[in-house]
Amino acid sequence: MFVNSMSTRVRYAETDQMGVVYYGNYPQFFEIGRVEALRSIGLSYKEMEARGIMLPVLKLEVKYIAPATYDDLIEIRTEIRELPSTRITFHHEIRNDAGKLLTIGMVQLVFVSIESKRPVAAPDYFMELMQPYFEEKEPS
Repeated sequence: MFVNSMSTRVRYAETDQMGVVYYGNYPQFFEIGRVEALRSIGLSYKEMEARGIMLPVLKLEVKYIAPATYDDLIEIRTEIRELPSTRITFHHEIRNDAGKLLTIGMVQLVFVSIESKRPVAAPDYFMELMQPYFEEKEPS
């Protein structure tokens, strides 16, 4: 399983009049988590697009548990629980700096050829970067 965590601060523009993060901004937080997770293994969306692959969203699920508020430092935890194929599924948790779980979500994307606009298998270079996170560990 692949896991990455990163933090960001809630900006004023992301909140409503009550200082609570607007519900529609959580998918953007998930995207920040996804982009930074991929960057942590040495790959960027920009590089994938330059190599002819895009990743449109197929499915998005969000469960709101507690609100994030203006100026909160939030942690975005991103997990890839299974090796990708033509699809890749990211599981997200957002917590505040006290560790309280605020939101959970799942985003599923599809590897698509920019040229054909059709789904394709995850590229070999991507799979090579992911494979080490899914290898069985030998018992010690």
